Parts: sequence; C-alpha cells; structure tokens
Amino acid sequence: MSASPVVTRFAPSPTGFLHIGGARTALFNWLFARHHAGRFLLRIEDTDKARSTQAAIDAILDGLRWLGLDWDGETWFQSKLADRHAEVARQLMERGHAYRCWMTADELTAAREEAQRNRSRFLVRSPWRERDDGPADQPFVIRLKAPREGESRIEDKVQGAVTVQHEELDDFVLLRSDGTPTYMLAVVVDDHDMGVTHVIRGDDHLNNAFRQLAIIRAMGWPEPVYGHVPLIHGQDGAKLSKRHGALGVETYRDDLGILPEALFNYLLRLGWGHGDAEIIERDDAVRWFDLDHVGRSPSRFDMKKLENLNGHYLREADDRRLASLIDHRIEGALERGLDAEDIDRLAAAMPHLKPRAKDLNELAEGALFLFKARPLDMDEKAKALLGDEARDLLALVHRALSGLDRWSVEATEQAVREVAEAEGAKLGQVAQPLRAALTGRATSPGIFDVLILLGRDESLARIADQMNGKDR
Repeated sequence: MSASPVVTRFAPSPTGFLHIGGARTALFNWLFARHHAGRFLLRIEDTDKARSTQAAIDAILDGLRWLGLDWDGETWFQSKLADRHAEVARQLMERGHAYRCWMTADELTAAREEAQRNRSRFLVRSPWRERDDGPADQPFVIRLKAPREGESRIEDKVQGAVTVQHEELDDFVLLRSDGTPTYMLAVVVDDHDMGVTHVIRGDDHLNNAFRQLAIIRAMGWPEPVYGHVPLIHGQDGAKLSKRHGALGVETYRDDLGILPEALFNYLLRLGWGHGDAEIIERDDAVRWFDLDHVGRSPSRFDMKKLENLNGHYLREADDRRLASLIDHRIEGALERGLDAEDIDRLAAAMPHLKPRAKDLNELAEGALFLFKARPLDMDEKAKALLGDEARDLLALVHRALSGLDRWSVEATEQAVREVAEAEGAKLGQVAQPLRAALTGRATSPGIFDVLILLGRDESLARIADQMNGKDR
C-alpha cells in the first residue's frame, strides 16, 4: 500500500453519454484509489457550453452509480472554476512563463500553410514571445512560454519512460481572446487544486502530458504520477466505434440487458489481468488492482465474451433481484402490469429460466410464457410442431396428467413417458408439441419444470386448447 494519500479523478466531457472507454477509465481510477485507501474524485469538464448537456451529465452520473463507482465528495464542475483558471494564467505571466500574443487568424493560417508546404509539424512561433507592446485596441490571447531547450521525461506507470524534446513543444494558448481558459490550462489547474496525485487516462492524452507538465513546472507545483492506458479497439484491430460496441453504458443496461457486475468484470479485464483469473469479484479487484499489470497494447472489445460473462453473473444473481430487473420488459411485451403474485411466480421460475439466458432480454423473453393469455400466440416454429398427430398425442397427455394425484416434476415426467412408451414414440416426439402447447414456443426451460411453474389448472387448460385446435 502507498504511504502517501492517493487521489485519482475521472473527468469526462458531457458532450455525449458515458461510453465504454470512459467507463473503463473511471473503473481503473476508482480501483486504484480504493486499492490504496485513497480518494476517487469526479470532475465534469463542461466548459464547452454549446455541446454540453444536462442529459449527458445525468447519464454519466447514472452510469457511474450503476457500475458501483462511487466518488468522494461533491462533483466538481469545470465551468464554475474559470476565474481560478484565469488567475493562474495571470500568475504565469507575472512569473515570466506566459505572454500576450496578438497574432491574427491570417498570420496563424499562413504559418500553418508554410509548415504544410515544408512538410513539417506546425508549431506556433509567435513574434510576441519576448514583446509586450502590441496594439491596445486589438484582441490578444495569452500563451504559455514553453521551454525551447532540453527535454522532459515521464516515468509513465503503463508506458514506461517517455521523453519529448522541448523543441517539439509550442506556445499553446492558455486564455482565449475572450478571456476563457483552454482545456490545457483548466485541466492542470483543476488537478492541482483537487490534490490529484495520479492521472490515469487514455494514451491519446500522452502528448498532452508534456504540455501540461510545462505549466505544472512553471508554477512550481508537485507533478502527478501518470498512467496512460492504451485505447480499446474492435475485434478487427481498428479504433473502437459504435459498430464494435462503443456504446453508452445505458445502452448495455437498458437495451442489451447486461448486468453491472458483468460489465464491471469485463472492463476490468480489458487491458488488465491477474494471472489466469477471468471471473473477478469486486472485493478481489480492489485488493489486486495495480498499474503494473496494465498492458501496453490496445485491448480488443469482444461482445461474445461480454455476453458469456453476463450469462455467468445471471446464473449467480439473486432470483428476486432478476425478477425486478425484467418485470418492465415483460410488462412491455404483454402490454399490462404484473402484480405481486406475478412477481412471486417470476422469482420462483428464475432457477429454471436463468441457465438458458445470456442477457436480461433473453431472460424476459423466456419468462413470457408464464403470463400469456389463453389461447396462446404461437411462433412459427411452435405451430410447425402442432400437426394432427401431435394433437392426438396431446389429448393422451392431457388424459394422463389429469389423472395424477400429485403434481410434481417426477409425477408429470412419469406420466408423459408412459404415454410415449404406449404409443411407441420417443420422449422428444411428445415433449416438443407439449412444449409448444404450454409456451407457444419451440424452446423453453425443461418441459416438466414448465408444468410445475404453470400449475395443474393452467397447464391442462393450455394443452386442451391445442389438442382442440385453438391456436391463433
């Protein structure tokens, strides 16, 4: 454990929802802080007022809570800290590390075009770096006076030692001409004021780290420890996009029926590992997590692996909890509400339903037969199982089941087997039309479990409907 307090942060921009890459960044920061008994802070970088929305902010907060990533203290909002950012820009000027720049848009465009002609990297080299006699009636920006000689080195906890020559840094803008701070200034000031000790983020920010270090060193502030994590790619090796699964966390929750513990576990294993462990519980993740075992290569998002992992957590989940997670899905399909008795029946059915499902949608679909009104709607595969011969078998099954003294899995199975044997049929030849009659589908939990879940009266009534040809 670290001897000094550890403070990490997650700092999303609310210009979109909490996507899968951002969720993993939040997870790694949360785990690192919790592992070291430190603090995990949340900052909403909402300075882009044109694109930031309250809906996106709400989605980010909801997504973090759903994943169980609680943060310490109040949520920070970057837009409320602009005066502090401007104050630091002025302090940098007073220290000789920043300057007013009157370069016009045309001058910047000409410099950029010249760099393109020379096939060189565009770096701002302002004529105002050592001057302060610009036109008083013209707008100006404040630029950092970046170091020109020597180099900066970062001992990145993921990437290893990374060095940049100072001649590769430009004098980037700190305050725009309207007095608003740029991202590059705001993030440094906020991290310092929040006491952030470890900056864990995507490796697309690695170049930014050297520019931000120039501000930190100019202010004489403590330097954070950096850990730049490789981005997530799709199965084809390309940068993750919507077609690969780069969706908002709420889509995995609401549309795809993924459990939070499954997504937590899957994101944890995207780029980090602990031996051969695949199923990692939350407490173990906190105990084991470190930056030393974050890989340097991009991880690949695999929806099939997530679904398999989700299936594991469905089988482990509490039955009544699962019932509460799918009741609205069932209500939507039935176009009616479920009462307390329905929920009890749904929870009781979970041990039979959840082994067959990989997500909450499949779980809800598999449970629909419990609440369907008679006569059942049949899918096409079920209809194909209900020919004249099958209906004759159903009549025999109905007679056998009606005569049972005890309604149990064992008793119903024995009765159906005896019908099959008496007719010289295989059990499946009887069970398949029976399944169709009871559920309206060609697939379901074990047919004898279905009989118990529906109960004697409902089961016999559904069989009677189909043996008499009452399908739709």
